[in-house]
Amino acid sequence: MTVVTVLSSTVFGLARPAAGDAISDAKAKAAAIEAQLTQAQNEMSLLGQQYDQAKYHLSQINGNIATTEANIAADQKQVSTDKVTLAKAAVANYISDGTAADENPIFSSNDATLGATAEYNQVAEGDINLAVDNLHTAEDALSAQVSQLQNDRTQAQAQVTAEQNAVAQNAQEVQQQQDALNQEQGEIAQLVQQQQEAEAAAAAQAAAARLAAAQAAAAAAQSTASSGSGDALAGLSQAAPPPTAAGGAGAVQAAESQIGVPYVWGGESPKGSPDPGFDCSGLTAWSWGQVGVPLPHYSGAQMSDSTPVPISDLEPGDLLFYGPGGDTHVAMYVGPGEMIEAPYTGASVWITSLRLGDGFVGAGRP
Repeated sequence: MTVVTVLSSTVFGLARPAAGDAISDAKAKAAAIEAQLTQAQNEMSLLGQQYDQAKYHLSQINGNIATTEANIAADQKQVSTDKVTLAKAAVANYISDGTAADENPIFSSNDATLGATAEYNQVAEGDINLAVDNLHTAEDALSAQVSQLQNDRTQAQAQVTAEQNAVAQNAQEVQQQQDALNQEQGEIAQLVQQQQEAEAAAAAQAAAARLAAAQAAAAAAQSTASSGSGDALAGLSQAAPPPTAAGGAGAVQAAESQIGVPYVWGGESPKGSPDPGFDCSGLTAWSWGQVGVPLPHYSGAQMSDSTPVPISDLEPGDLLFYGPGGDTHVAMYVGPGEMIEAPYTGASVWITSLRLGDGFVGAGRP
């Protein structure tokens, strides 16, 4: 018995440091992966806003094309009208012997006025022809502008596609890193479990009882967590009630009603939708829209459309912008020391501490 005890003590005395080192190494590796994952998630927020900016720019180009084409149609209509007017005038002169009679000395009743009449008719006809020529020139210029805008639209569409591909690639990287982190955490759990089993094998009956109690507590905690998760999923399937306040306070109420909705780039779908999800500018645009204030789905455009507000005068509902021109991220001020946002892929809408560093460039009131 003494020999067995000594040998057992020797084996476990050597095994514990080895297991501890493996766990430490695995935790260090998991921490490194988690840091990379956080960086990729932050990049996802920036890429999402760049994608929104590209779509916004494309919509502006399409609007300019529509306006220019309408101007061309109006010019074409005017040219057609002037041509009809000239034709009618020619027919009328022919029927009445108007201008032709006045310009022909055989039919003219007054030689003194013959030259003046002919000169007047030439000037009038020249003015009309000049107007028609000017309209043709304007039409050609507008056609060239449409051609240029079409080229711009092609480039803008290519930019939208490139940004969309970048977002998809980043999302794939985020998922790969998340999978790697999950795998590493699983290995950590397995190493911990092996260490616990080794210690439990060498421990007395009291240690085994404590292990059983710990396992029972863990099972109870997991059951409670599962129940809470079910409640959260049920909450996402129910549409949020409309805000009861107006202005910024109502926008905050609308945003807070979406707490727990997952981050989805390009998303602007609230609870109760088939696939609820928001990105940062989608949340702020939807929330202000619930109180009748439309905002573009792009943080840079939201900053341009907002009235600048100093930090000392912040009110609930004011928007907080990050990155040059607000093109990286946008959040909503809730109250002293707090803001609400759709942060990044893998997270959900939440209320968090007010951040006035980390690229903060200013606040605005829609």
